[in-house]
Amino acid sequence: MSVDVVIVGCGGHGREIAEIVRAVNEVTPATRRWRLRGFVDDRPAEANLKQVQRLDVPYLGPVTWLRDAPAGTHVVLGVGDPRVRRGLGARVDGYRLPGAVLVHPDATLGPANTVGDGVVIFAGARVTTNVQLGRHVHLNQNCTVGHDSSLADHVSVNPLAAVSGNCVLEPGVLIGTTAAVLQGLRVGAGSVVGAGACVVRDVPAGVVVKGVPAR
Repeated sequence: MSVDVVIVGCGGHGREIAEIVRAVNEVTPATRRWRLRGFVDDRPAEANLKQVQRLDVPYLGPVTWLRDAPAGTHVVLGVGDPRVRRGLGARVDGYRLPGAVLVHPDATLGPANTVGDGVVIFAGARVTTNVQLGRHVHLNQNCTVGHDSSLADHVSVNPLAAVSGNCVLEPGVLIGTTAAVLQGLRVGAGSVVGAGACVVRDVPAGVVVKGVPAR
């Protein structure tokens, strides 16, 4: 039977996740597909609501809608900013609903990887082997994650970014578009690696680095 899923956040990132749900269902037997119930969002912009309507997916109401969600409903956090996603995750955890794991059919997820609840892997992303992905990690379009790396909860790797092998990304890290983290390095909790940056040494927690090399 199909499994209900609700996307938290109806902005652009959430709507991209709706596309992943559709793509997954296209290659999945009917008895194992996701049934997208709709979006929840506390303060949806009018423009986003119009775009949701174009997808023919309902807006269900604020996040508190999940409090009375049917048993077995899965959730996925449709927000790109790791800090906001972590806050939403804390709220949603209170409703004791499982996180949906969504892997686009055009992504590659290699062997011996560990994948936490709520992980979303977008089209073209490549995850090699022996990689640990924490809860609600988002790997965006055409990014890469090398062998034996560990990405903690709520990490985001933006499109075309490259995380090399044996790297550690602590909770809430954001790796910007086309950025690179070289082999064996650690990026501290809550830090941001700017778009196009190249990380050549460990990054402490709570900072923003940019440039080549990243400073």
